[in-house]
Amino acid sequence: MNLQRYNRQTILSGFGKNAQEKLFQSKVLVLGAGGLGCPVLQFLTAAGVGTLGIVDYDTVDISNLQRQILFDENDVGKLKTEAAKAKLQKMNSETEIRIHSEKLTSDNALSIFTPYQVIVDCTDNFQVRYLANDLSRLLNKPLVYGAIYQYEGQVSVFNVEKDGESTNYRDLFPTPPQPAEVPTCNEAGVLGTLSGIIGVVQANEVIKLLTGIGKPLVHKLWIMNILTYETRTIKYKKGDSNTSPETIEELLTTSYEELCGFFTPNNEIDDKEQLKSLLSKKNSVLVDVRNEDELPKIQEFDYTLIPLSVLEQQIEQLKSFDSIIFVCRLGMRSLRAVQIAKEKYPTKDIRHIKDGIETII
Repeated sequence: MNLQRYNRQTILSGFGKNAQEKLFQSKVLVLGAGGLGCPVLQFLTAAGVGTLGIVDYDTVDISNLQRQILFDENDVGKLKTEAAKAKLQKMNSETEIRIHSEKLTSDNALSIFTPYQVIVDCTDNFQVRYLANDLSRLLNKPLVYGAIYQYEGQVSVFNVEKDGESTNYRDLFPTPPQPAEVPTCNEAGVLGTLSGIIGVVQANEVIKLLTGIGKPLVHKLWIMNILTYETRTIKYKKGDSNTSPETIEELLTTSYEELCGFFTPNNEIDDKEQLKSLLSKKNSVLVDVRNEDELPKIQEFDYTLIPLSVLEQQIEQLKSFDSIIFVCRLGMRSLRAVQIAKEKYPTKDIRHIKDGIETII
């Protein structure tokens, strides 16, 4: 380890070479290489964390570049994990970057989490968030949580004992919201600066946990509004009821898709051949509910573009079809589209492509 590189940290009162050595010996897993994950990865790499793991199975889209500043235009279409690794290794060759280019599920989470000391939640969906929380609790690994919505972000630290108790995400939010209740950044929008601020605070909490400096946000939810610069800190305690799995075995059999309202097996399309079969029927339509500028475009199939944000207003366009199939980037917006269409046309055959656009291109 080149200590000269970290001189501005090691000369800090209360930090020193000992804290730097702790960082270099540590292993941190970052869930998501998006708006929050990018600044977390950049600052932890620069700070000298010895090993960083990245979990993400998405590719870089042109719409990501407004806030995911680890990437550039040449990265569009590449796996985020691979693009991130290439950039981070140029930042600091002393940090080992391990990539996990797969969707985090109950089947693979245990093997991915096990080697790491601290988990950082930079995700944008509740299935992964509850899975990561439950497994981190069972493995007794600190979890640094961050979330953003339009102009406001929040950070907290879970699974760290303080004052004789340990709290986790379910103590704040015992019940997952339904898909329609919390819009994603793709639907509601977000300023890139907010992603940077909250991601940096998450990185700071990780450094505090690994080195022992300062007081991490344990039993506290820190909230910031970037339009007013108002901040507030909410203290919370362990909840009275615990609905999370009590053992690893129980977690492995838990359907987090069902828990978060994303489990609709009768409405799911898993592959291209199934889609071809359905579209061969009369009065069938494929509807892309992504925004107009999102890539990649659908080439092999005819489709209608109706962004989710205007679907309710334009639902009459689908009145003449007997079979309607929705697609989006990852399957979350398309599932919401199924719910909207079912309310309007309960007798129609309405489905969505479970894992998004990559299934059919």
